[in-house]
Amino acid sequence: MKISFVGPKPLISHTGVGFDNNKEDKYVYINIAIQMYKAIHHNYMDDKIYTYYTQSDRLSDKELEENIIKYCPEFIEEATKRYEQAQEEIDDLLERARHNITLDDESKNVLMNNISLMRDYIIQRAVNKVAYYCIIDKLAQEVKKDHLDYVIVPMFQKFAHVLHSIQGILEKQKFPIDSELEIFEEHGKLLAKLNVSNF
Repeated sequence: MKISFVGPKPLISHTGVGFDNNKEDKYVYINIAIQMYKAIHHNYMDDKIYTYYTQSDRLSDKELEENIIKYCPEFIEEATKRYEQAQEEIDDLLERARHNITLDDESKNVLMNNISLMRDYIIQRAVNKVAYYCIIDKLAQEVKKDHLDYVIVPMFQKFAHVLHSIQGILEKQKFPIDSELEIFEEHGKLLAKLNVSNF
């Protein structure tokens, strides 16, 4: 299963294909999520604060895949299931377009062609989403297992998004863990902090 960038959520209609720029491809967050996982995945000593400087180099698609498989061995199986589901969903969209009673034949054909053209794009977004949430789930497990009190990252949109995703996973656990996102300034730098209410 390959991981590669495709782009924002497609908006497919009988008049064309547009994109919802508010619905990013989860691919754009995978590199940061992996870097954060590497930062917190180690043994901890009491009363010690750990600092990790992320690499400035962006991981290649192949390196992203290798890291996802290393940290999330279940990724291939989960991505394969999602790939098959996405195929079925697209086939359902095509079937609904074929039997649409509000469109004329030409519009139906255009809609079906647009859906078919975007098939690989839609499937790749689905696979990227599985990869992202796989590593986010591992991050949440590490935060819980090691009873981390907080994680601080630079206040950039992608870092904040990853923290927000971790927060969501922690809240959905069988025994939910409360957390709070905080933004603050230190030494002239804006930072985001995920405060975790440990038990």
